[in-house]
Amino acid sequence: MKPRVLLVHPPIYDFAAYDFWLRPYGLLRVAGRIAPFTELTLFDYLDRRAPDHACGPFDRWDRGAYASRRIPTPPALADVPRHWRRLGRHRESFVRLLADRGPFDFALVQTGMTYWYPGVQEAIEDIRTYSPGALVALGGVYATICPGHAGRLGSDLVVPGSDLRPLWGLLGIAEPPSATPWWQGYERLDAGVMKLTDGCPFACTYCATAARREPFATRSVGDCTAELDALVQRGVSNIAFYDDALLFSPERVLVPFLQHVIERRLAVNFHTPNALHGRFVTPEAARLLVQAGFKTFYLGLESSDPDWQRTTGGKVACDDFVAAVENLRIAGAEPGSTIAYLLLGHPRTSPDRLEASMRFVHALGVRIMLADFSPIPGTPDGELCRRWTDLDEPLNHNKTAFPLRLLGATAVNRLKDLCRTLNRRLPG
Repeated sequence: MKPRVLLVHPPIYDFAAYDFWLRPYGLLRVAGRIAPFTELTLFDYLDRRAPDHACGPFDRWDRGAYASRRIPTPPALADVPRHWRRLGRHRESFVRLLADRGPFDFALVQTGMTYWYPGVQEAIEDIRTYSPGALVALGGVYATICPGHAGRLGSDLVVPGSDLRPLWGLLGIAEPPSATPWWQGYERLDAGVMKLTDGCPFACTYCATAARREPFATRSVGDCTAELDALVQRGVSNIAFYDDALLFSPERVLVPFLQHVIERRLAVNFHTPNALHGRFVTPEAARLLVQAGFKTFYLGLESSDPDWQRTTGGKVACDDFVAAVENLRIAGAEPGSTIAYLLLGHPRTSPDRLEASMRFVHALGVRIMLADFSPIPGTPDGELCRRWTDLDEPLNHNKTAFPLRLLGATAVNRLKDLCRTLNRRLPG
């Protein structure tokens, strides 16, 4: 008899969260590999298509708000002038699944942001109560950046990083071959995610990928096109790329992948929420991206200050950014489809410099998305933030909390109001 494995994508505890194609990709990749040897059940608290998820409306690209309810703010964040919320499907739905479909032999839980761990804690508590014999394993970002803290939540195994040998040992199976992600766990699937590469060749001083020390590597073209074909067969119309360096060494996998899409004339909309490196948006890359069906182009600028760019890793310069914007325009990217990430609340800049960056981006006709800075332990810039907050408590990594603590509510609100004002002046 095959072991029964429960796959869990936990709810979010935060001041706010929005569905930018958030899927438990790592968990689904593991599930695809073990599917021939196990009986799988998926419960994704953040599945906005689930019948019991009373979420907000979907936009044209299948994004939108999660269902949420206000709950008491934890003491560590009591100074933050925002409402604390639990986001996602009802806890009772998960308990009902545990009662109806259990008992399970194993539970694999994907973790996201370090400061979302209360949702992981909730899921473990319910598994222990309603399927007490299940062995629980945690993987993902929180498990990788804060493995010691994650180990105190009551799981049987924490898997930091990408070495899955401890997981195969827990499951009692030999290392399984690669396979497409287990999208079969969703009753309805309109948006999916992919990666053509792993890791990043840059070492930005504020980035979680750099903290994980994951070397850059491209996946095989065959594996990537097989993943794409599996999503297309499910009727997916929007696919987001989770790559941290999608455009790096494009000849290895990206170019043949895009040629595959173009030759097959696939009617899929592609998106880049993890940001593109502006220096690699060449005229040819822009042409292929637009021709293949990319609809949103998020560019990671972070700041237009040359000194800041140079001292935080040098991944992009303003000239690179300007060229990228022009190349996308010439290639036919829709007005309003190019968005620049700028960091709000970074400890080595100022509100005046951020405002200058916003006006620089706006003058190019590009929309602005302020990315609230999250201090990540193990990164140079995150460690710098210990003078303002206790990083040993992951709740203090919260991206809403840190800018407010560093700059104050008046400055943060002014900058966000300016961002909205500038964006409203642009088409699209």
